[in-house]
Amino acid sequence: MPRTIWSGAISFGLVTVPIHVVSATEDHSIHFHLADQGRIRYRKVCELEDREVPEDEIGKGYELTKTQVIPVTDEDLSSLPLPTAKAIEIDGFVPLESVDPLRISDGYYLQPAGQVAAKPYQLLVKALGRSAKVAVAKYAWSGRERLGLLRVKGDVLVLHAMRWPDEIRDPAELLPPPVRVSDQEVEGALALMDTMTVDELEGPEFHDRYTEAVAEIIEAKREEKPLPKAPEPEQPDRVLDLMAALQESVTKAKAARGEDAGSAEVHELPAAKKKTSAKKQPARKTATKEKTTAKKTLGRRSRSA
Repeated sequence: MPRTIWSGAISFGLVTVPIHVVSATEDHSIHFHLADQGRIRYRKVCELEDREVPEDEIGKGYELTKTQVIPVTDEDLSSLPLPTAKAIEIDGFVPLESVDPLRISDGYYLQPAGQVAAKPYQLLVKALGRSAKVAVAKYAWSGRERLGLLRVKGDVLVLHAMRWPDEIRDPAELLPPPVRVSDQEVEGALALMDTMTVDELEGPEFHDRYTEAVAEIIEAKREEKPLPKAPEPEQPDRVLDLMAALQESVTKAKAARGEDAGSAEVHELPAAKKKTSAKKQPARKTATKEKTTAKKTLGRRSRSA
């Protein structure tokens, strides 16, 4: 079992649920050391005395002025006049879809602390499950008060740390200049989305290929074998316009899923069909214009995190 991060209680009106908090996630990344097997140590050194300071001599202090520092002890912080210092205090309930995913952060499992917590814990689990809502709560850990989201996963309560509204940056300055996107292009994008839709985030598509690749390099070097070659990215023979790129993407997505690639035609809207029946020269002009728009639009997209 993972270690307990924090112990306290959930406060739900007059109902109290004693709980232990444990991390809901674990790190499976490959970690490296120095090649000579040495270790880099970070030592805490006092600049005034020019000596290393042991942990038990280090205290907290708030710099009021350049010459005055107010000492603050762990005992002072443990007796903060905040109800959230000792409990996860539920303030309200909201539909999950009303919460901006940008505000949701790390997840923690809440474990009932002993037999006394069993019944109120199950009460909260069943009530949240039946309501189809999530609880919004406040709690104080690690020197600050935080906002949290309580939900049910199976029969276990999960707490997600949340960011305060003023911690979310305004994305308005990131918007690209106005561009025209045709109905035909939107229909093409929707067709591609349909071929890429999955029922759940499980399966071979959703695993850590980077860690596997690093493990292959380590194994090859251990056995003194040639390192695996990185696959070359596909390079199209020519620059495609946006609609052609969408149609080709639909075809490849269907082929990858074992579906009939021949039925991957992106159906045009009536207005778009009129354009295709025009003379050859105007059709080339239209394709060139769409190609330019596509290059500008794709060039401004930010890299996904």
